[in-house]
Amino acid sequence: MIDTHAHLDDEQFDADRDAVIERALRAGVETIVCVGTTVESSRAAIRLAERYPALFAAVGIHPNSCAQAPPGDWKQIVALTDHPRVVALGETGLDRYRDFAPLALQQDYFQRHLRLGRQRRLPVIIHCRDAQADVLAMLRQAAADGPLQGVLHAFSGDAGMAADCLALGLYVSCAGNVTYRNRKFQALRAAAATLPEDRLLVETDSPYLTPEPLRGRQRRSEPALLIHTLAGLAALRGTAVEPLAARTAANARRLFRLDARA
Repeated sequence: MIDTHAHLDDEQFDADRDAVIERALRAGVETIVCVGTTVESSRAAIRLAERYPALFAAVGIHPNSCAQAPPGDWKQIVALTDHPRVVALGETGLDRYRDFAPLALQQDYFQRHLRLGRQRRLPVIIHCRDAQADVLAMLRQAAADGPLQGVLHAFSGDAGMAADCLALGLYVSCAGNVTYRNRKFQALRAAAATLPEDRLLVETDSPYLTPEPLRGRQRRSEPALLIHTLAGLAALRGTAVEPLAARTAANARRLFRLDARA
């Protein structure tokens, strides 16, 4: 299994980070992409990737963090892409759910990530919360220069949103919310059941989105719980867990070019 999105630099892991990573390895998670949200957390993700062979890093400025980014932070993100353990940019994107940054500023930073990803041949990890139309408009504009490389992370949309992203060349990643049976997640679950197998990824988004059956019983998610997301997704798709784990891992290796960085 490959966890394509985790925030292991988060302070919730400060007390037992070594044990968390060891549990993931014992559970069968062979690789984890540790994703930055600020310059500081991007640097922390790189430090973790330097320390643990199973970890790689993504560097970027989250849409909810861009208003607090000091002058010069973007230049630091650009410089961090030269590090050999960096496999992606992000997370970036747009967020209308929280009012932490003006939409115009979020769009500016999103465009920067998309442009830099093309320049450095790095996939972009895309956050989209209550901003589907805005995200798609920017992705279509960026795709005018050629197919996109990236992933819509922690997918929470419907089949239409998934189809639009797939048409633009993106992968779609399912997190613990695909296991939730509440009515609000039914469109997500229906879409996940039909996503093409060659463009499907899985993630935990640790420490968030704890999957069933641990949701409500264990507040913090962690990479070892990826098996529960895979099990829920496999049940939706009418397949076995093992081949789905193998296929999503192969997709992750291809998108992030992990074999070339081993």
